[in-house]
Amino acid sequence: MTSLYSTNYHLRAHKRDGFIEFIKSLLLTPFVLHTRPRSTRKVLESDGEGMSTEDTSSGTSKRVDYLRRLDRVLSDGSIGWFDRDSNGDQIDGAGSPTATVREKDRNVQRYCEILMCVEDLIVDAILHQQKDLPELSRLSTLVPTIGRFFTPLPLKDAFLIQNAKRSIAARRFVPPSFNDIRHILNAAQVMAIAPTLKLITLYAYIFALHNDGDCTLYADGADFAQDSQLVTLLVRLLRHNLTVAIVTAAGYPGDASRYEQRLSGLLDGFRASQLSKEQLERFFVLGGECNYLFRYDFSTQHLVYIKPDEYKSFAANGTTYADRIADLLDVAQETLEECADVMGLKENVQIIRKDRGLGVVPNQGTRLSREQLDEFALSAQRRLNNHQHAMSVRRKRIPSSSDEPWAPLPFCAFNGGQDVWVDIGNKLIGVSILREHVGAEGNETLHVGDQFLSTGNDYSTRSACCTVWITNPEETAEVLIELDALLVKGH
Repeated sequence: MTSLYSTNYHLRAHKRDGFIEFIKSLLLTPFVLHTRPRSTRKVLESDGEGMSTEDTSSGTSKRVDYLRRLDRVLSDGSIGWFDRDSNGDQIDGAGSPTATVREKDRNVQRYCEILMCVEDLIVDAILHQQKDLPELSRLSTLVPTIGRFFTPLPLKDAFLIQNAKRSIAARRFVPPSFNDIRHILNAAQVMAIAPTLKLITLYAYIFALHNDGDCTLYADGADFAQDSQLVTLLVRLLRHNLTVAIVTAAGYPGDASRYEQRLSGLLDGFRASQLSKEQLERFFVLGGECNYLFRYDFSTQHLVYIKPDEYKSFAANGTTYADRIADLLDVAQETLEECADVMGLKENVQIIRKDRGLGVVPNQGTRLSREQLDEFALSAQRRLNNHQHAMSVRRKRIPSSSDEPWAPLPFCAFNGGQDVWVDIGNKLIGVSILREHVGAEGNETLHVGDQFLSTGNDYSTRSACCTVWITNPEETAEVLIELDALLVKGH
């Protein structure tokens, strides 16, 4: 039994988010209180009416006392369908709209009280972070996998907004879901960061060899169309004098044309936007997770490559580790090939190797299941972590003649939706590079992505800045509309 539980937990853990699951468990309380059966009052009332009537006055008194006790047990004298006066007489009939509204208001209040408690836990976590003691916060005890917070989160206000859209407090059969809480967290983060925002980074999949794409800016297999709502929204962000950057796993060293191919509609929108030179040149593309930086050039109206020595580049630092990078990619390739062979997919996929990345891409007409993709990603993660740990232990046992300190190379093995990639570097480094390049702190930077589970390549950015978790281009637009409205209001 224990072995089966451990196996199932291992298989599911990478599909869960600890903080969201924690909030879900808390919000079950008001949901359960709101789902008390309507028939309860009627049945118990019938029991009261069925009491002995030999002593009328005594029977009436017992019935009133019985209903009053029931009222106290069921909280505030009502569950939303009956209200009684001091004599126990019914004021609002069953199904009364007035009574139902009152109960809904009470339930909204319950949700708000819980979320306000979570707000306090987040503030406490931030205070412990500032003392370099995050592990001692109450929230860290309750959610051991909790990450870093860069701003307080107005969860109550965000809940009220999302409740108006999603009817969370009014629902009696569907409890608050993963997506409900994800939307609440997104709204709260946008509200919190709007006054200080300087840099917004978005993930966009631009790998053109395969009809795949992430869900942040455009749908799978689609290019960025000029008439897309997102083009207008990104132009608005630049008009607010924000720096906007697209961070992608696609790596084409110094080749701006490959990125322009998928962003052609966006670049056409820039050319027609009448934005100033300073505003347009605040747009960047960072490829290969963190290796190749491009900036929009006002004079040529194209992306231009920024050489690594012009900024603090992971690529420049990586030249020192060329042998180690090659070794890590060799191990990754061996692992992915073995995994494909074991799953009987050797003839259905191809392994693509680049200078700083390795990918498993299905052949034309083949579509891999999510479970197969996760198997590739988790196998590579585990093998590379074990490999680097073994190298670290061996280095400690056998002294090296080199004075250079040794540290594991950062990498990212992730499920891209229809393929799997292992990249040297990760988006934590990428976002950190952009932050330093434009002079933005973590509480002034917002990353919008769709791969925040442990098999996704947006996951690591939580350590560098504020984040918003979306699942499709429509949600990205919704987030950017809310942000634009707050920025306009702030100005």
